[in-house]
Amino acid sequence: MQQVMTLPKTSIGKKVIMALTGVIWIGFIAMHMWGNLHIFQGPESFNHYAEWLREVGEPVFSYGQVLWLLRIVTVTAILLHMWSAFSLYSQARKAHGSSYAVKRVLKANYASRFMRIGGVLIILFIIFHLAQFTWTALPNTVLTPRYGPYNNVVTAFSNPLISGFYILVLAVLGLHLFHGVWSMFQTVGLNNRDWDGFFRGLAWLTAILIPLGFMLVPLAVLFGFLKPV
Repeated sequence: MQQVMTLPKTSIGKKVIMALTGVIWIGFIAMHMWGNLHIFQGPESFNHYAEWLREVGEPVFSYGQVLWLLRIVTVTAILLHMWSAFSLYSQARKAHGSSYAVKRVLKANYASRFMRIGGVLIILFIIFHLAQFTWTALPNTVLTPRYGPYNNVVTAFSNPLISGFYILVLAVLGLHLFHGVWSMFQTVGLNNRDWDGFFRGLAWLTAILIPLGFMLVPLAVLFGFLKPV
């Protein structure tokens, strides 16, 4: 029991926490991306999906309870992910003078060096995204008039600056996903020389499909395939 309690204090324990919380977030954004694609089925289908998210679980759960449970899990996961990332970064800085640390830096690819900066940008994007579509804190007349989920999305992405920002962050997310998925299998000990090609391919597939799925919506709005109703 004592070993389990002290595991988060170790480097491997923090890496395992990063891997597990990363799995939670990959699952969340994959479901979120799939849900967003309902917008191509039309306003009625997309608005129904948005309402279903609040009704799911009834009558066992009250209206919106499952959605709030999902939010709590994902927020907890991202906080733990950030904590473990910062802790590992602090440990690496303390060991920066050692030859081991130098070798690690030399072997790091562009994605791994960019992970911290990309992670900060993704966090800022999440706050912006929540303010725009969930908290409704941004000016309605400029960004997102409250005309229902479908029109909210289409109106927001009609602004090229908003769409451009989303697409930029999604490209950063792709890079983050590639390195995160591949290193996750390294952390849990599933990767080796025989399986490295497979896991790299899986990392590339995740890094391409999820951001691309999200990008389809703003791109469809910008090119006129999706219009307000």
